[in-house]
Amino acid sequence: MSEPILEDNLNKILLKPRFKEELLEDKSAILKKFEDHFKQDSSRFRTKTADNHIVIDVPKDEDHFWSPQLQIEIITEDDKTILKGLFGPKPQVWTMFMFFHFAVAFAFIVFLIMAYTQYSLKQEYQFSMYMCIAMPILWILFYVFGQLGKKKGYSQMVELDEYVKSILGNSIR
Repeated sequence: MSEPILEDNLNKILLKPRFKEELLEDKSAILKKFEDHFKQDSSRFRTKTADNHIVIDVPKDEDHFWSPQLQIEIITEDDKTILKGLFGPKPQVWTMFMFFHFAVAFAFIVFLIMAYTQYSLKQEYQFSMYMCIAMPILWILFYVFGQLGKKKGYSQMVELDEYVKSILGNSIR
C-alpha cells in the first residue's frame, strides 16, 4: 500500500487503482479500529461507514475536481481477513466521465451507420468517415485527461493511503 498507483503495472493503466492487503486481525476487530478512530474526530479526513464498507474523502478545504476518494471493503476470505481498497474520483466525477465515454461510443456507432448508409446509397460519406476517425481519438483524449487527473490527485491518494496505514498500525501482514 505504500505507493498506491505504482503498486503494479495494471494500476498504472487503470483510472481507479486498487489494492488488496491481508490483515492479521479478524474483520470485527479491524472494523472496530476504524470505528474507534473515526469517533475520536481528530481526523482531518471525511469518512462514511456502512457495514464492512468505509469511504474516506480528502478534507473539504483541499478538495478539487480530481481529488480522490478511497473506498475500503473488509471481507473474510478462506479464514483470512482481507482489506480491499479502491482509489478513484468522487462518484459524480466518475459518472460524468463514464457518460462522456458512452456518448463518444454511441456517436461512433451512429457515424459508422451513417457512413455505411451513405456509401450504400452512393452519397457523400466523407464527413461520417472523418467523424468515425475522430471519435476514437476523442476517446483516447478522455483517457489521457483521466490519467492527468489521476496524477493531479496522486499526493492526496498517498495521504489517504498513509491515513489508513496509521489506523491499521501493525495489523497489515
